[in-house]
Amino acid sequence: MQNNAQQNISAQKIVAVVAVSLFAIKTAAWYITGSVAIFTDAMESIVNVVGGVVGLYSLYLSAVPRDKNHPYGHGKVEFISAGFEGALIAIAGALIIYKSILALISPTPLAKLDYGIYLVLFSAIVNYGVGLMAIRQGRKTRSLALVASGKHLQSDTYTTLGIIAGLIILKLTGKTWLDAVTAMIFAGLIIYQGVKIVRHALAGIMDEADTKLISEVVEHINSNRRMQWVDLHNFRIVKYGAVYHIDCHLTVPWYITVKEAHIEASQLEGLIVEKFGPNVEMSVHVEDCHLSACSICEVKDCIHRIAPLNQRVEWTSENVANAKRHTGNETR
Repeated sequence: MQNNAQQNISAQKIVAVVAVSLFAIKTAAWYITGSVAIFTDAMESIVNVVGGVVGLYSLYLSAVPRDKNHPYGHGKVEFISAGFEGALIAIAGALIIYKSILALISPTPLAKLDYGIYLVLFSAIVNYGVGLMAIRQGRKTRSLALVASGKHLQSDTYTTLGIIAGLIILKLTGKTWLDAVTAMIFAGLIIYQGVKIVRHALAGIMDEADTKLISEVVEHINSNRRMQWVDLHNFRIVKYGAVYHIDCHLTVPWYITVKEAHIEASQLEGLIVEKFGPNVEMSVHVEDCHLSACSICEVKDCIHRIAPLNQRVEWTSENVANAKRHTGNETR
């Protein structure tokens, strides 16, 4: 887990350094050309710089071991960082629209567009490569902050390419108002991306259920299900940085020993660790089966069975989240 955290921090350092360098390049391009569209790109790069630094701090803080005041660790700061970056992106988009409106009202002459196009094209190529690196590393270690940084860099790349296309058309047609219109179009896309990141961050802060993640876990459990696991319910996952806190209720035959029940719980935990690596903290509440579970129980040669196996309950992200036990076609 610590190794993953260090890898994330190293990747985010690259993001921050590249953000500062590209901001300088885009600012130079804007200064040379006077283009509002290139100003749009430079403004988003300011967000890249702030987001890169904030993201780096959040990854450092999320890697700090748990303490007395933070028994679950400091991983939630990643959601705060991502939300802050998303808000900055949206604000930058609004400022760009304001600047574009002013440019439409009082247009200014443009100069040396060739140089500006070459500079921002270079920044787009670098942005995309670094963004791809950040997303791959973030998905590998399941770091929201790093994935958010990578997606932002890639969205910046698409914005830059669109702006370049607009500048080329402007150069060919000589219609200077296209500069401001191009900036406004991509400012709208920037705002959308920012709001989307904020929405995702708020979902993490509020511990919104990640049905895709739960489905992935439950599918793995179903594929390796043990006969003694009569039922699985009240299944929940909470993410703190790179760490997953999972708790659930596992129903086992009532007549097995405490030691045997502990082995079954350990087997379930081992399955999930196999899927996600060591970044899992799991709490399994073991329950004894009720007689009403006989119709879904797959334990063979059970001398206490009062009803035959009627159906196998396939666990899904929806039914394992229920607080009640499964009893065939109904729960109680």
